[in-house]
Amino acid sequence: MFCNARLINITHKNSTVRRTVEFLNAKFINNTILLIFFNMLLKRNAKLVLEDNSIFHGFSFASQSSVSGEVVFSTGMVGYPESLTDPSYQGQILCLTYPLIGNYGVPAMQNDEFGLSKYFESSKIHIQGLLIDDYSFEYSHWNAKKSLAEWLKEYNVPAICGIDTRQLTKKLREKGAMLGKIVINDKDVKLYDPNKMDIVKEVTVNKPVFYESYDGAKQNKKNKKIILIDCGVKNNIIRNLLKRNLDVIRVPYDYDFFDFDFNGIVISNGPGDPKMCRKTIENTEKAMRQNIPIFGICLGNQILALAANGNTYKLKYGHRSQNQPCTLVGTKRCFITTQNHGFAVDTKSLDENWQEFFVNANDGTNEGIKHNAKPFFSVQFHPEGHSGPEDTNFLFDDFVKMLK
Repeated sequence: MFCNARLINITHKNSTVRRTVEFLNAKFINNTILLIFFNMLLKRNAKLVLEDNSIFHGFSFASQSSVSGEVVFSTGMVGYPESLTDPSYQGQILCLTYPLIGNYGVPAMQNDEFGLSKYFESSKIHIQGLLIDDYSFEYSHWNAKKSLAEWLKEYNVPAICGIDTRQLTKKLREKGAMLGKIVINDKDVKLYDPNKMDIVKEVTVNKPVFYESYDGAKQNKKNKKIILIDCGVKNNIIRNLLKRNLDVIRVPYDYDFFDFDFNGIVISNGPGDPKMCRKTIENTEKAMRQNIPIFGICLGNQILALAANGNTYKLKYGHRSQNQPCTLVGTKRCFITTQNHGFAVDTKSLDENWQEFFVNANDGTNEGIKHNAKPFFSVQFHPEGHSGPEDTNFLFDDFVKMLK
């Protein structure tokens, strides 16, 4: 597999090269011959180097900087604008397994009625680098304003096409998530492990942010207030709370928020090892002692478990896709969910006051917990979707019902 053949036309301005490519296309020469010709014209100037010294060669089509991080894969077919801006990917080099990427471009940065970005899950790209098979240099979509390559360059994010993503994904599934580095033009960098540092510090807000819900009948009633612990929250989580007429106080992950007047707590998604969020765990414990309603999402599921004296562990290669099946415990109902996490809750470490809420139908790992008697529950998946299904949106309604 290789980058879109139009890369030759774009990269090489020489008229002879362009005419040769046009000739090949006109004569319908098969892909194998075109690939040989393509590799004669272009030097593979970029490579992915894994911690086991495996090397995958490819072509750079974005920033020319070299980076390192944890190499992970996502099987989603669409939704790269949302995925690349998901703060949970902070510190990670993302491999997209769907073969054709970039064909619908990137939308403009526009805000909705709440002041949140309409089409992105945060204000910037969070991945360290991008790995794909075939990049489409030409894009077409009614809402597209720029190409994926242009967008990546704006944020100085490198990307490689021409990678054998199937082979890379098989390796990551067999050996587990690995550290790696994107090296461009032989500019080497050291390996970097985001899970050994408090990486949530890089994606949380630095001071409280207040959001008021839009409620036409607000003059007649007082909206309930929610503390949103920002461990790297996605915009659509905030949007789902505001749409339910909840005023939101978004606070840094290590903030002491107990002086605020509020009715419940949401612990957001985020990157890295949950055990690094010591202050978040401490504040969650304190809230639990006061019986304050709590709803955890993704990393929030792990934070809640740790606050309940449970344990978490690192998954072999994590769950990153838009089609993870999750079964509601005690029923035959299975929901298709969006997920992006590398750690999970060990439910055996929780005491008898807790029960499993959801279970992953693929591998049996935990997908949620809830307290038997108190208003605490959490899920490992993303009920807000974006990208992906929103079949479990009802969990936000369940949380609203718990509020005092």
